[in-house]
Amino acid sequence: MNKSKLGSKTARGGFANEKAICKKFNHWQKDIEAREWLKIMGYDPNELDSVKAIQVPNRIKKEDSKKFNITEEDYNKFVRFKKSDAQIRIIIKIGNILKIENLSLKKANADADFNQIDKRRIDAYQEIWRFDNEVSFGLKLFTGEINPTAHPEVVGNKVLRDKRRMFLNELPEYLTSKIIAFFTENKILVVSDILKGRGGLSANWMLVTRYNKAEDTTSWVLKDINTVMNFFGSGEVKISPKDSLYLGKITVMRKGGTPDPTKLQFKFKPCELFKVENNGNQ
Repeated sequence: MNKSKLGSKTARGGFANEKAICKKFNHWQKDIEAREWLKIMGYDPNELDSVKAIQVPNRIKKEDSKKFNITEEDYNKFVRFKKSDAQIRIIIKIGNILKIENLSLKKANADADFNQIDKRRIDAYQEIWRFDNEVSFGLKLFTGEINPTAHPEVVGNKVLRDKRRMFLNELPEYLTSKIIAFFTENKILVVSDILKGRGGLSANWMLVTRYNKAEDTTSWVLKDINTVMNFFGSGEVKISPKDSLYLGKITVMRKGGTPDPTKLQFKFKPCELFKVENNGNQ
């Protein structure tokens, strides 16, 4: 099947949340969008025996792991690497063959607002990605987890824009360079972890939906996760105009706000995935 001719459409009605999308998959025999999604995934709907879609909660009790067809090892990875985005597990049966597809769901606004992909404390990211203590120190100054006023030797004569934290262009050059070097050298790993995840519940696909209330239509785009990672990960690692960090098309920034202002967060514009189809890039 030529996937380059498939990938995005606009349909009548609203189905921008995970419950509605699960319902569509569970009515795959008659639902137009569900049948198209299955085709994009490489399945012929006419040859399937059953399709079951399950909404994956942000937290799964260990005793409930069998419900989602995940092993103990996969459960441990899920606990560690599960992201905050909505996710659906699709169980497909073809004769005696069982196939499982995991979808990461993103609701996009028409004005292409940012969507959070992942957020954690710096120590959690250091445990996962093994960057050194200088990178950790620089990132904690950047998020405000370490208050710069406690380190006058780092601030020097600078007048900080925000006394609670330091922007990347305010950090000593050696710290900024180390942070950029780390994300440059480990971009593939970082992008994979924040977009795909690890283990049995890692995403195979990303489905972006965009609801137009005035017209009561939903535009959608479904792409395999490798296409998604290649698209959003493409580009330089560099300081952004607002002195945060660009990781390709992903922005790395201080969380801010409540309840966890000093966490590091990764954000992107899911609407940009529509450009992949429009430009014919696969």
